[in-house]
Amino acid sequence: MTTDVAPAPMAAWSDGRIIEKDQPTANTVRLRLHVDDRPHHLPGQHYILRLRAPDGYTAQRSYSLASDSDDPLLELLVERQPDGEVSEFLADVAEVGDVLELRGPIGRWFVWDTKARILCLVGGTGVVPAVAMARTARRLGRTDLLRIAAMGRSRDDLAYAAELERHGATLAFTRADADGRSAGPFTADELAPLVDGVDLGYVCGSARFASYAEDLLVACGLDPAAIRVERFGPTGD
Repeated sequence: MTTDVAPAPMAAWSDGRIIEKDQPTANTVRLRLHVDDRPHHLPGQHYILRLRAPDGYTAQRSYSLASDSDDPLLELLVERQPDGEVSEFLADVAEVGDVLELRGPIGRWFVWDTKARILCLVGGTGVVPAVAMARTARRLGRTDLLRIAAMGRSRDDLAYAAELERHGATLAFTRADADGRSAGPFTADELAPLVDGVDLGYVCGSARFASYAEDLLVACGLDPAAIRVERFGPTGD
C-alpha cells in the first residue's frame, strides 16, 4: 500500500555517487546519484551540490530534484552555463563512479503536498520540479490533481518533453511550430482552461520567464496569493 511520507529534517552534507549520466538535450546533463540513507523529499524540493578543489576552494549550486521520493536514485538536471564552474565540471569532467558532496532536501515553500489541485507553468530547465510532481502524482494515483504547461525553444531543447506529454502536459515552443501550434509563448486563451479550478499555481524558470508566467496566471484569474514562484539565473528567453 502506498502512503504519504513526510520528509525528514534537512540532512548534513553527504556523499552522492554518480550511477548514471546522460545528455537529454544539447545543453543539459542528467545525473542520477546514489546517496546512502538519504531522507525522503517532497516534490519541488532541491539539493545543494558542492565541488571542492584540491586547494580547498569550494563552489556550490542548487538543483531541483526530478526524482520521486521512492526512486532509489536522486535525479538532477544541470544546464551547462558558459563559464559556469560547476555546470561545466558536471557536464564535461564528472564521470560515472565519481562522488559529489550534496546537502538536502531543502525548501518548504515551493513544494506540492500531493493534495491540492495545482497547475505548473514552467519553462526551460524549470520543468524539473514539475517532473518530480508528475512522477509523484503517478505513484500516488493523483494525476487528476496536477496540470502542467511547459514552454521551451523547441522540442529538442526541452528536457523531459516526452515524459511530460505522457503525463498530459500542454507544451509550447517559442522557436518552432509543433503539432499544429505556431511558435510563440502561451496566451491567456490557451492557459485559462488549465487555470480553471486549481488551488495553486507553481511557476519555475528564468527570471524573465517567471515574470511573464506570473503575470499570465494573474491575467487568467488566479489569485496572486495562490502563486508560488521559483526563478533562477540571469534574465533571458
